[in-house]
Amino acid sequence: MSEDGKQRLLGWIEADRDKLIRFLSEFLTKENPNPPGDTRTGADFVTDFLDREGLAHRRIVAHPEMPNIVASFDGPKTGKHLVLNGHLDVFPVEQPQSWTHGPWSGDIADGCIWGRGAVDMKCGTTASIFTYLYLSRLRDDLSGKLTLTVVSDEETFGPYGARYLMEHHPEVHGDCCLSGEPSDPRTVRFGEKGPYWLRFHVQTPGGHGAYSHMSKSATKIAAEVIREIQEIEAEVPAPGNVGAVLRGSAEVIEAALGAGAASIIQGITTNIGLIKGGAKVNMIPSSCEFEVDIRLPISCSKERITAELDAIVARHPEVRYEEFNFSPPNWCDPEHEMTGLIRRNVTALQGFDPKPMVGLGTTDMRLWRDRGIPAYVYGPSPRTMGARDERVEMEEFLHIVRVHACAAYDYLTG
Repeated sequence: MSEDGKQRLLGWIEADRDKLIRFLSEFLTKENPNPPGDTRTGADFVTDFLDREGLAHRRIVAHPEMPNIVASFDGPKTGKHLVLNGHLDVFPVEQPQSWTHGPWSGDIADGCIWGRGAVDMKCGTTASIFTYLYLSRLRDDLSGKLTLTVVSDEETFGPYGARYLMEHHPEVHGDCCLSGEPSDPRTVRFGEKGPYWLRFHVQTPGGHGAYSHMSKSATKIAAEVIREIQEIEAEVPAPGNVGAVLRGSAEVIEAALGAGAASIIQGITTNIGLIKGGAKVNMIPSSCEFEVDIRLPISCSKERITAELDAIVARHPEVRYEEFNFSPPNWCDPEHEMTGLIRRNVTALQGFDPKPMVGLGTTDMRLWRDRGIPAYVYGPSPRTMGARDERVEMEEFLHIVRVHACAAYDYLTG
């Protein structure tokens, strides 16, 4: 690899400091909440930029309000194919009037860039876009191919974004994928727990609350079932080299994600996210519905959980359940070449060594990993992700850009 090329990259980023900050600031003024998922303003903003920079691209549209953008170029020599992935859609906003800076303001204040999506994930998407731009200027140094995918429909696991591209456009698969999803600069994410979402229905005859001998209570049954569901929580042994890697990263995982995070990464967890039942205080509830988010650690199968749930329901004939979302836990080699490149560049740029970890939430990276393609996440802190006053520190944002550009350059010149 050429250290001169790396220095040119870092020089461009420093010279473009204000340009990068303005780009992200304006990007955040595009209202792209999902639901409903309309990302056309964000997509237009990105394609206008690519046009001004003379970078060819195409739109791939599976839903008219959810376009995807794909750009690609080849280096002069054969080699590996790296994909840079980011998404346009962001979480919805509740109570926008309560924000210190408006959720769609893109304000630059107090050392931060403010707005919904600043962390998840327009910071990381911007890093991908500018990495693609800078490496296009150095294409004569590169071996292989670089692809940029800027997608819609990530926040709701929908079929119109990265999933559509992976199923219908194999040219975006690549040999490795790099994303700037929120993870924390002290970590490199190589896997994710899998969400298994279930809706439970409880039905009884019901009746007058004073005549409790006449009917079982749907809410009492629900409470008992919920107690039994929580008993499936357990730690699951990690496969291969993953366990040792996670143990070595435990201190950083706790610092990045909060106390207790390291202990649940390889644990089955349950969350009762919604419960509805009953009509009046003096009536025996005849129905109750609740939804459960079960997170499966890597190497834990859906079949294992389903068998335990079926055993619970068998003890309660008034209960039935249905699945409404599932994505299997996924991971790739925590000691892959890309992990090493990210860690070495962070060490050179900032003087600390980020540790490999498994994410608690879900990203589009699962779609690459599910096809056996290594996919890694290096992004900003998730502290304000999805929260009121979401924001990213300017220096952290610029650091993410530098690391992505340098790691991508090393991967395609190594």
